[in-house]
Amino acid sequence: STNLNRSPAVLMPFVAYRAFGHQPVEITGDWGLRDLRQGMAYSLCNSLQCQDCGVLFLDYRFTDQQMAALYQNYRDATYNAQRIHFEPGYANVAAHYQQRADYITEVEAWLERYLPPEPRVLDWGGDTGINSPFLGRAAPLHVYDISGVDVLPGATRIGAEHLKRQHYDLVVCSEVLEHVPFPFEFLQQLSPVLDSDTLLYLEVPHEALIREHPDNRQLAPLKRHWHEHINFYT
Repeated sequence: STNLNRSPAVLMPFVAYRAFGHQPVEITGDWGLRDLRQGMAYSLCNSLQCQDCGVLFLDYRFTDQQMAALYQNYRDATYNAQRIHFEPGYANVAAHYQQRADYITEVEAWLERYLPPEPRVLDWGGDTGINSPFLGRAAPLHVYDISGVDVLPGATRIGAEHLKRQHYDLVVCSEVLEHVPFPFEFLQQLSPVLDSDTLLYLEVPHEALIREHPDNRQLAPLKRHWHEHINFYT
């Protein structure tokens, strides 16, 4: 809806740099500015929360070009080096994303009752396939992703031109909708690959701020910074 609560926030420097080419700058006395306080200046944004449904989101809605710049070669050596430059603490967690998440086995166990033994799977936004359900068991496992990174053995990257030529038993869109600027339009783009008997699996994070303040419509002032996740779902 347009019934929104609004509060100022900052866009994290790494995201601002990748998407817009912005870098933080320090305002000093040498600038000779009369009305601006001295200190670090970061890219400003707004936290918005819908007062009807409770979704919390960033006011920037990145263009296709900005999304491509932000996610190009996602989590490769260059990406990691740039992010560590702006966020030194990322060095402590970067290796974590190179490993398959333990909970994927639970996802597979929950899904497989509805699927054939060797399901035909499309992971839309699946990165390298590291967390694609049925990696090594699907026949085939296709990954469609804007990052351009290489996929793991057992997965095959496909382009948009190949999407409608396939029949899939399962389409996965996991940990993606929190990143995209227009989630509803995104799902409309995805819908043509679904047949009447295709199972669609959607997964989004239950962010800490949402968990800690359930059903709260005053979260915008509590969300002071934004990173890659630009939608916080209830």
